[in-house]
Amino acid sequence: MKKWLKVKRIISGVLIGVSIGMFQGCTSIRESVSKSLGGNLCELENTQDEIRTLNYDEVKDSLIRFHVIANSDSEEDQNLKLKVKNKVIDYLYPYLNDSQSLDESRQIIKDRMQEVKKLAEEVIKDNNYKYSIKVELSRENFPDKSYGNITLPQGNYEAFRIIIGDGQGKNWWCVMFPPLCFVDESKAEVEYDKTENKINSKKDNLNLEIEVNSDGNKSEELDKQNDNNDKEKNENDVQIKFKIVEILKSLFN
Repeated sequence: MKKWLKVKRIISGVLIGVSIGMFQGCTSIRESVSKSLGGNLCELENTQDEIRTLNYDEVKDSLIRFHVIANSDSEEDQNLKLKVKNKVIDYLYPYLNDSQSLDESRQIIKDRMQEVKKLAEEVIKDNNYKYSIKVELSRENFPDKSYGNITLPQGNYEAFRIIIGDGQGKNWWCVMFPPLCFVDESKAEVEYDKTENKINSKKDNLNLEIEVNSDGNKSEELDKQNDNNDKEKNENDVQIKFKIVEILKSLFN
């Protein structure tokens, strides 16, 4: 009995040792793969899960992008681009942040386009540059772009663009409608969802009104149909009653 217990303990110890060895081996493999990818594998997996790629067909005609294109990729031109961006965003914030629709945002941009150009030119002048400024609201082709945790697929989008000088440098961009330019990038998806829900809510209300009106017309038709059915039913009842009377008479006769 004692020998059996001793053997049992030895086998248990061996199994535990093998299990630990396998776990460490798997962990080391996982770590080596992570290092080869340049980071922690878990972090990469989580990051990938958090990125949300929007459906192009659903968003291509439902948002307005905002791009500020620098004169060049030099450090000075890139810094100037950011100064222009900050000035314009500060100016447009009170108007666009509360916009409830694409058409409303588009009109706000059109109404204030010349003022935006003037502000950008002031930034250029204040920083001792002589670059020209071009502002335009147009549809442009863009590659895949991520803003916070949402990604816009490659495609043709409406965009408000400020082009500084030759416009050969990297651009700063965000989304003006839904108004994501005015929130932290990490909250972009949340804000996009909020605006999307508002839009869908308005559509639902509109559809509900249409359905109510439609149902009203349908109810009138149903009332008429029911009236006709009632008349037919009464006529049938009268005919059945007369038939019963005839049968009774024939029996007694």
